[in-house]
Amino acid sequence: MTAQKELLIQTKSVWNGKKLAPVKLENPEINVVRITLPVGERLPMHKHPMINVACMLKGELTVHTENGESRTFHAGEPIVEVIDTWHYGENTGSEPVEMVVTYVGEAGATLAENK
Repeated sequence: MTAQKELLIQTKSVWNGKKLAPVKLENPEINVVRITLPVGERLPMHKHPMINVACMLKGELTVHTENGESRTFHAGEPIVEVIDTWHYGENTGSEPVEMVVTYVGEAGATLAENK
């Protein structure tokens, strides 16, 4: 069988349509994290100091920003986060949310800062 590849995500903007911020890293590090969020649960208000993208594997997640923007994501959709924007996600569906998040930033940096 011949190897196959499929481009899953390619974007120059974040989930709210704003352009990705330029990034220059002196000591880059990649972290890949699986997050599971039970039905009805929400994450704390937080922000990320680095580019990150979530791949929704299962469920329905609504992301809310501090300034009132929101968008709902479903399994199969990517979520490209906005750097340094306060937000939280909540499971607004009927099954647990499962997602894999890839963070690209400076080695040793905190992945998220809670408010």
